[in-house]
Amino acid sequence: MTITATTLKLNLGPQHPSTHGVLRLILELDGEKILSCEPDVGYLHRGMEKMAENMTYIQYLPTVDRIDYLAGCFYSELLCRTVEKALGIELSLRVKAIRVALLELNRISSHLLWIGAFLMDLGAVSPFFYTMRERELILRYFEKLTGQRMMYNYFIFGGVRKDIEHIDDIEEIIKILPEKLDDYEKIITNNPIFLSRTKGKGIIEPHIAINNAITGVNLRASGVNYDVRSNDYLYKNFEFSPVVINEKDAWARYKARILEIKESIKLIKQALEILKKEQSLNQNLINPLTIKLPDGEYYHEIEAPRGMASIYIKSTGLDKPYRLKWRTGSYYSVNFLRSLLVGEYLNDAIAIFGSLDVILPEVDK
Repeated sequence: MTITATTLKLNLGPQHPSTHGVLRLILELDGEKILSCEPDVGYLHRGMEKMAENMTYIQYLPTVDRIDYLAGCFYSELLCRTVEKALGIELSLRVKAIRVALLELNRISSHLLWIGAFLMDLGAVSPFFYTMRERELILRYFEKLTGQRMMYNYFIFGGVRKDIEHIDDIEEIIKILPEKLDDYEKIITNNPIFLSRTKGKGIIEPHIAINNAITGVNLRASGVNYDVRSNDYLYKNFEFSPVVINEKDAWARYKARILEIKESIKLIKQALEILKKEQSLNQNLINPLTIKLPDGEYYHEIEAPRGMASIYIKSTGLDKPYRLKWRTGSYYSVNFLRSLLVGEYLNDAIAIFGSLDVILPEVDK
């Protein structure tokens, strides 16, 4: 009797709870070893880019928070920035400080959810509740300031909807966070089970990351020192050091996000110092009903929690875009799974995928 080796096609998702949305990975397996991976996306497609062609800029603005519902401030900032630059609107120092403070708070809340969800993917339940506890402090503050816990719609063309309030709440949050981060590290960072699941898994060499358009934390965890904030006009008056780690594996991507939160806390402290000195808001608000971008093409980028995010707008001088495109970090991370998972084992697939911090609304748009 002759036994021939066969491969198995396996659907991972779209119902799997660890695919972080509705992602389907078609895996070809030889035993437990992954021979190929084909991501199947589009289950969450909402036409966010096409929709912009039929809406004025002010009509479109409240919808962009949903491109990444865990980091909506970044996409609001991108759209506002593009309109402001096209029309020659300069933001006051206080407005810039408000935006930096809220962007970094939003980044922290996003990273906290990722840490909890990543550990949940690996079978650890308690860290999820700990990170949600701290994230709740940030969400409550956003709710107090904007009226919303996730879809904030707080940034507007030329400024913000209202002056920032309750600075003492932010100070309390950033006072609590460092101690809690130390607690996370005591539980997670050198845990032998966590190390066995992440160390040496999903290694991304620097040149491979660059060739696959990987950006953000995932790129810097592979030793590449590139952070959009280094050349971002919004961060011009702020001191910060990009977090760069050379281990290149899933563990490094976890550690980099822990360090990113600490760096964000430093940025928020600097923003609060500016807010205490600059008492006058001085907004250059634009009448939203008269916004028409001059004929031409416009592009801007920002360092979002899941990598570099950017916007491209082609305008024909009307009150709505002729074309609008978003570039999101998660889209490229999912595409990279085609090669990243090959040669790995099935029981490591979730750990590797989870370490990339993918959110599906960013992929499907």
